[in-house]
Amino acid sequence: MRESIGKQTGLIFFPAFDWAISPTHPEREERLLYTRDQIFEEGIMDLPQISEYAPVLATAHDIARTHFCVPRVEDQTTEAHLIAAGAAILLADEIASGRLKNGFALVRPPGHHSMRVVRGNRGFCNINNEAIMVDYLRRHHGIKRVAIVDTDVHHGDGTQDIFWHDPDVLFISFHQDGRTLYPGTGFTNEAGGPKAYARTINIPLPPGTTDESLMYVVDNLILPVLNDFKPEFIVNSAGQDNHYTDPLGSMKITAQGYARLTEKLRPDLAVLEGGYAIETALPYVNMGIILALAGLDYTYVREPDLRPFKESPDLASDVRWTVDKLMRQWEKRDLVVPNPEHVKGNYYQQVKSIYYDTDGINENQLEKLRLCGNCPGYLTIDTKATHGYGRTGGRALCVSIPFTACSSCRAEAEDLYEQSKKIKEYQHVYLQDKPSDIFLSYDSASGQERRSEG
Repeated sequence: MRESIGKQTGLIFFPAFDWAISPTHPEREERLLYTRDQIFEEGIMDLPQISEYAPVLATAHDIARTHFCVPRVEDQTTEAHLIAAGAAILLADEIASGRLKNGFALVRPPGHHSMRVVRGNRGFCNINNEAIMVDYLRRHHGIKRVAIVDTDVHHGDGTQDIFWHDPDVLFISFHQDGRTLYPGTGFTNEAGGPKAYARTINIPLPPGTTDESLMYVVDNLILPVLNDFKPEFIVNSAGQDNHYTDPLGSMKITAQGYARLTEKLRPDLAVLEGGYAIETALPYVNMGIILALAGLDYTYVREPDLRPFKESPDLASDVRWTVDKLMRQWEKRDLVVPNPEHVKGNYYQQVKSIYYDTDGINENQLEKLRLCGNCPGYLTIDTKATHGYGRTGGRALCVSIPFTACSSCRAEAEDLYEQSKKIKEYQHVYLQDKPSDIFLSYDSASGQERRSEG
């Protein structure tokens, strides 16, 4: 753990005035403006424990290190997306270098619904700010083991997808039960790929869950698992739509609950995700989180309409049952073997259908993981999509070599990329070489290959 005595908490505000899905959409710049007004009014920014930073832009290569953007990064991102991701990278850089104790990137657009392959916007997200930042840290600071704790009311299905096969990234998401809310995923049996079983932990919570059960989950599941995993860096994917006033969720978490969660979790970096109660929640929740990160008293931060919430005994019992089940799953994390129905020779494969709700895109993927005894194995994704009323988005093959790949997997993946460039059915072929920090993109129509290096 990094020495943090006397160091500051770094903040970046980026409201993204020039990016919006629509003028009245819940995901709009006012989400941050009310928070900024409240924090300045309370004098938070004048405290010696707080330091504000100006954001910077992530590069296209930073995005390509994590995502396969079809056809190119430039087609799936705006400057606002690059600034949101760049803000997370900047704070992480300062923390990993020892110049900051911790940080909070209060930015938009959000990102946790963005998956490894990007063909458009889904769940208000185009690129995954936290995942991009994590891969940057692993490349530039040699950090290996990272934990991401997603506290958004919606399941972080994009972050889950990106790190599904990665044994060195622990992804924990608590969220409102997917049977009652978008994206309809995040159940306890979604536990990670065959080489990373139980490194994905989903905690679906019943609508109406209060601070009391949230603290039970933190104390009896999240903190014990983190203690076992021993991450070098903890990220809070800090969605705030579990708040009792949020228009998109049905939970009963308060600003005090979020502050206590932050104090217990002790994240190195929090990155804003959802939260759409612009006046009644976000200024209070964000202030509680900032004070908790800075080690300051947050007990006076209370919503004007705050009232006591009581859970039913049945709800509390359901939460405890889920926690017990997931702890048993975690304890068996190294004993599970791949489901033979998904094993084809030396590969583990699965078929996935993904819907981009904002852009009306239907994507189908065939994902294959090389089952290697010496490393996590390289990954391929054969993806094709239809836009709207049947317009095709082109077929692509994505090949990803993980950071800790062995020489055999690297050679096989590189050969597969070269051979796939000759297959006419693929409009695009990509190679994401994380050990060498190289990204190759081949366009079959032009016959041209683009190369990007970090």
